[in-house]
Order: sequence, then C-alpha cells, then structure tokens
Amino acid sequence: MFNADGINELDASIMDGSTLAAGAIAGVHRVRNPVTLARKVMEDSPHVMLIGEGAESFGRTAGVDFVEPDYFRTEHRWQQLQDARHREASNLQPPREYAYGTVGAVALDAEGRIAAATSTGGMTNKRWGRVGDAPIIGAGTYANAQCGVSATGWGEYFIRLAVAHDICARMAYGGASLAEAADEVVMKRVPELGGDGGVIGLDAEGNMHLPFNTGGMYRGWVRPDGSRGTAIFAD
Repeated sequence: MFNADGINELDASIMDGSTLAAGAIAGVHRVRNPVTLARKVMEDSPHVMLIGEGAESFGRTAGVDFVEPDYFRTEHRWQQLQDARHREASNLQPPREYAYGTVGAVALDAEGRIAAATSTGGMTNKRWGRVGDAPIIGAGTYANAQCGVSATGWGEYFIRLAVAHDICARMAYGGASLAEAADEVVMKRVPELGGDGGVIGLDAEGNMHLPFNTGGMYRGWVRPDGSRGTAIFAD
C-alpha cells in the first residue's frame, strides 16, 4: 500500500503466548520482512514497539535484511493510490479493499505453545503517520497459553475494541470457546460499532475459527492431523 505521499509504510507484530513476550514495529520503509524485525524487537531488545527511523536503526544493528523502497512497489497498488487521490479530490469514498493489505499467522507447536503474528502495508492514501491495528499488541495480534489471534480489517475499530485480546480474554475469564468468543467480537461487537474485518484464531487444543463479517477473507490452514485447506468466501 502507498500512503498519501506515495511511500510504502510497513507495520508488523508478533507474540509468544507461552511467555507473553511481544515485539512490534511501525512505519518502516526499507525492512524486507517487517515481521522478522518485530521478532528481533521481541527477542533482542527490552522494548515491545519501535517505530520509523528508530525501528530501522535497530534493524540494522540486529542484522535484518534491508531493501530499496521500490522493492515494495507494484503497479496495481500504485494505480490504487492514483484512483484514491482522484476520488478524494471528487469527494468520493475509495473502495473498502483499498484499506486491506494484511497477512497474519497463528501457530501451535508440538509442546502446546501458541504464537501469533501480523504484518501489513496499511491503508492506501493514509496520512499523518496513521497506524492501524496490525502492529498493536491486543488489537491486531495477541497470544497467551490458551488462545492466539491475528486480525485484519478496519484498524480503527479493532484498536478501539482491543479485538485480539478481547477474544482471548473471553475464553480465559468467561469460559467461552474460541468460536463463541470470536463470533461475539467479530460478528457482533465490531459491526455494531461500525467496523468490518475478520480474524484467524487458534486454541491450545488445535481448534481453529476464522470468522469475518465481510464478503470474503483469504485464509488457509493446516490441522493437527495434517489435513489442510484454503478458502476465500464463507462457503
């Protein structure tokens, strides 16, 4: 995604549910794999979130791969920016898909530990250093011993509702199942507030739930028995 200045700004976060360790970065331009830098923040720094030039300075000392900014450029996304600028000048709203560019993962290992991570290019034509939910622990990413969640959607609403944490908290404190907790938050609370999006969730028994309140959400999975699949729409 390109921001209003025609620059790619990248955000990411990661969390280890077994220790509650977490790392996040926001507003970087040259880090090849932002989630790798987020993991370095988690493992090799005393901090949780670094942003902008400071995050990139830390990345150089941590040895992550850097690229020129045009590495992230695609003609498709560039044309989306031009269309968004035209629509803005004409007082028209851009399509909702111009806000989506998030990739997330949740994993359960053989010892029952859960981790979650989320990475995004943000929202096309965003201004003023806007940061969405993807790099915010508790909003776009959260994991503990019972639950892991990665979210995608309209970030402002996911931040206000602390979506990822709320799902896990409903399981921990309210006794809800993963499906019950995720459906209550994604299918009820988010749209009631005016937002949309979805999550991928996993619990400590290997149960997964991937609800969304939009027309579709690209998703894939591998179950504990090795079976796997992909889907876009609800059916």
